[in-house]
Amino acid sequence: MGSSGDDGGAIFGADQQSGDESFDLSMAVSQLASNSTDSRIMLKLLASQLADALGDRLVVQRAGGRLRKSDEIKSVRVTLGSDTLEANVQGPSVQCTIGHSSGGIRIRNEEVDMATWLTRLLSTLQTEAASSEQTRVALENIVIGEST
Repeated sequence: MGSSGDDGGAIFGADQQSGDESFDLSMAVSQLASNSTDSRIMLKLLASQLADALGDRLVVQRAGGRLRKSDEIKSVRVTLGSDTLEANVQGPSVQCTIGHSSGGIRIRNEEVDMATWLTRLLSTLQTEAASSEQTRVALENIVIGEST
């Protein structure tokens, strides 16, 4: 957002080409992992970047109870088509699962590592971005760090 040390909450560096429509997912995921050593911070940034584009397809549970609201994220669930991607914070680690449904019935649920979860999320968003301007802008914000 102007200063060289402030990325405005972006997850990736602005050194990637904004005109490149087919970004390298493995490079994006590895850059995300190296820039966000704390998975909880990474989930918070992802949730804030995707909130507008995904609307009610993104569900974020925050830590704390009814009386004490927390900024810390407890879990993130993203529903994209027939896939449901969930990330649950458990202490210092994050447990990630990807579920697949057919006809409203979950037929498969697999536990995956964070890199696999991020790759699936970004690739699904990339596919959706081809037909949704709002998703395209959100994906650009995540990948190249531009703010709107």
